[in-house]
Amino acid sequence: MNKITQKTTAAPAGLSRRKLLQASAATAGMAVGAGVIDGFPAIHAADPIVIRYAGTGVNAFRELSEQCKADTGIEIQYTTLTSDDVVKRAVTQPTSFDLLDSEYWMLKKIVPSGNLRGMDVSKVKNYDKIVPIFTKGELPDGTKTSRTGIAPIKVSYLQGAESTEFSESPTDFMTLIPTVYNADTLGIRPDLIGRPIESWKELLNPEFKGKAAILNIPSIGIMDAGMVAQAMGEITYGDMGNMTKEEIDKTIAILIEAKKAGQFRALWKEFNESVNLMASGEVVIQSMWSPAITKVRQQGINCVYQPLKEGYRAWAAGLGIPTHVDGKMLDACYEFINWYLTGWAGAFLNRQGYYTAVLDTAQAQMEPWEWAYWMEGAKAEKAVVSPTGEKIAEAGEVRDGGSYWERMGKVAVWNTVMDEDRYMVRKWNEFIAS
Repeated sequence: MNKITQKTTAAPAGLSRRKLLQASAATAGMAVGAGVIDGFPAIHAADPIVIRYAGTGVNAFRELSEQCKADTGIEIQYTTLTSDDVVKRAVTQPTSFDLLDSEYWMLKKIVPSGNLRGMDVSKVKNYDKIVPIFTKGELPDGTKTSRTGIAPIKVSYLQGAESTEFSESPTDFMTLIPTVYNADTLGIRPDLIGRPIESWKELLNPEFKGKAAILNIPSIGIMDAGMVAQAMGEITYGDMGNMTKEEIDKTIAILIEAKKAGQFRALWKEFNESVNLMASGEVVIQSMWSPAITKVRQQGINCVYQPLKEGYRAWAAGLGIPTHVDGKMLDACYEFINWYLTGWAGAFLNRQGYYTAVLDTAQAQMEPWEWAYWMEGAKAEKAVVSPTGEKIAEAGEVRDGGSYWERMGKVAVWNTVMDEDRYMVRKWNEFIAS
């Protein structure tokens, strides 16, 4: 079993590596009070700062905003949007928010607008501890990650603070400071399927006619469709992350044929939709995200994030600052980002099933057995609870897909924006309308 290790500098002053979470009935083992993380006095209490935070909502937990306010005095005001609307807001209404929670694939559309500043890495206290997926394009052990699609390293850096062009090599200016990332796959209801599921092609297996679903976000849905089509042996892509028009046509044709045959119960856009579809049993196999799996399990329903032999479709997200932000608000945004990387948020989101950008600070805020379960593929020593305290796995169970290495080491493709994006979206809409 691989241990999760990373060569880093010493922990920042004031942060104890073993200040474990204080138990409480409300959170079943999570710390909720101020003082869990030192070094963030509530300096804004007399003059409160409210950061307008725009993102998809998968990280918009009330508990995070409450802990941030307790530790720093900064208030977070969430605006939750669909993935496509995050891009639209960033490009057309950049002054409507102070902090952007963006996925890396979105940057190919956002950065050319000139609305996102290059973030000064010297102001990020734990920059040297960020996992090298984002700074070198490799796992902590030096293993290179897949570059198919928009791997984070392709868009992590700008050529300058005000540049609208990505840098092929690291600079002092990052587009986003990474927060979470994951290896995505299909969610299944094993109790309703009753047999092993090992391949992406099962999404279009007629056995599940009327009980399958795919997400209706073109830039992501097309990648799930590509994984399915290639697994079926119908298409061999030159570069699945940057399909040609011919490859797009073939992929969409497969989806349209399946839709007309009644394969799909639904095409969902927001993860709560996927939760309801799976929890109700209307769908037994579908595109799914980690927080959706967790929410289904919180209801006491058996739902599995199924590892598949062809590998995972990965994504990553981070926090970016628009160019209009300056002065006290700019300082507050950097302060929030620094707080985010000190461990409390990382531990909280690890329990959601995500992976965090700074490993050791998150590990310091988790019980050793928790870390072993979520990151090392070990059997749970105790019942596993969600970030908000609901039981999601029994003692003795292992995480779906195993360890960090088994999951992130088997990424086949990253979420992407293709050169033929406009054409792909037009063809995707034909599929939706078919």
